[in-house]
Amino acid sequence: MTRVLLKLSGESFANPETNFGIQPDIIERIASEITQANKEGIQIGVVVGGGNFFRGVQESAQNMAQANADYMGMLATVINAVALKDALDKNGTQTRVQSAITMTAVAEPYIRLRAIRHLEKGRVVIFAAGTGNPYFTTDTAASLRAAEIDADVMLKSTRVDGVYNEDPEKDKSAKQYDEISYKEVVSSKLKVMDLTAITLCEENEMPIRVFNGTKKENIYSALIGEKIGTLIK
Repeated sequence: MTRVLLKLSGESFANPETNFGIQPDIIERIASEITQANKEGIQIGVVVGGGNFFRGVQESAQNMAQANADYMGMLATVINAVALKDALDKNGTQTRVQSAITMTAVAEPYIRLRAIRHLEKGRVVIFAAGTGNPYFTTDTAASLRAAEIDADVMLKSTRVDGVYNEDPEKDKSAKQYDEISYKEVVSSKLKVMDLTAITLCEENEMPIRVFNGTKKENIYSALIGEKIGTLIK
């Protein structure tokens, strides 16, 4: 039985032109690909970002205390988690939202063993509110949850096809890696994830597959173990 942790950015739910809010047809596509893989017996945990509503490092947060801005970002992830749960529910996929910040009317509190039990029963578990602490990104939350639930791999959905030696959105000659080590990612300063997230994965020997989640069927392909994008190990 394969158990995976899928990291979705908040922007992956948004209108591509504005990078804001939730685009119904996009979230429905994401949910249908998760449902498809879930039906094939893949145990799926999901960590969602909140950048389509608010992120602690953006311009509007510059005059705020960092902790307050980060808490607002965490609350944004809860909105996305509930929206994804709703789309999965409509597919008939049993889903639970667990939040690192207690809000019992909306989500279960994050309890590691309960999350694992849900996964074993074939439910999709969506982890919201990051780590529950300011100063940590949702990528770090994804690395942490992947280790805690003993996932086989962490899948990071992005807007590009994998990890490149340069930013492919700025440099058309950028070359994509099929496989790369954690140390190379850090030493080459490749902006895949923040240093804390990468280090956490390396220390726990958690492979990371980086792929383009905006392309149809790619999320499903990654979930069932197809070799797309770049593998960091």
